[in-house]
Amino acid sequence: MKKLLISGLVMVLAACSTTSPDVIQRGDAQRLSQVQDAVVINVRPVTVEGSQSGIGGASGAVIGGVAGSSVGGSREAIAVGVLGAVAGAIIGNTAERFGTREQAYEIMVQLRNGERRAIVQAQGNETFQPGDQVVLVSTGGTTRVSRAQSVGPRS
Repeated sequence: MKKLLISGLVMVLAACSTTSPDVIQRGDAQRLSQVQDAVVINVRPVTVEGSQSGIGGASGAVIGGVAGSSVGGSREAIAVGVLGAVAGAIIGNTAERFGTREQAYEIMVQLRNGERRAIVQAQGNETFQPGDQVVLVSTGGTTRVSRAQSVGPRS
């Protein structure tokens, strides 16, 4: 029973977070975005630390408290329930942090005007190499990097 509850908690927490450049937030749909041309200078893998919203800790505390309170008589059940809640909170918080951690890239680019920028972006369907032509798409305070599409002359 405990293993089932913990595995369910981990799956729920893992599904809560996405920063994929291939997923657009609902509020960003049909919004005009600023687009800047750039060239990739460097790409390096990084890890984006997971979130600690408190949901994992709270869920773990409830599960640990309920599981612990079913042990022994009434006095032991209270003590073990409290210990179970504390241990569950710690485990739930850790599960949330590691379950929402993401592998990403720090992409350093140079704009046409010579300015350099660095964007940390979750791994998506596109890969980037130094020298690649890209566009920076900025909407609502967030920026993502996409491969530039070559546009031929009009006939």
